Amino acid sequence: MIDETALSKGKLRKLNALRKSVGPSIADEAFAKWLEQAAEAPEPDRDVEVISDALWTLVQEGRLSIRRGGYIVRRGRQRVIVEARED
Repeated sequence: MIDETALSKGKLRKLNALRKSVGPSIADEAFAKWLEQAAEAPEPDRDVEVISDALWTLVQEGRLSIRRGGYIVRRGRQRVIVEARED
């Protein structure tokens, strides 16, 4: 049995949608398997952590503001290229 009180709003919506589409017994089994797979998150990238920690200190000091939509960071020839993201 799935503890619905421990689920987030999005996971609860997913469970209810599964129950409506395939029935409660099959949906509970499928959701439990999906939840197990989702719990096995990959290890976070150390480089991402270093970059976010460095930028977060600048954000807290007020020296940097990250606009909505974000930026793309990539390597160039002996430099770092930061571009506004266009979606």
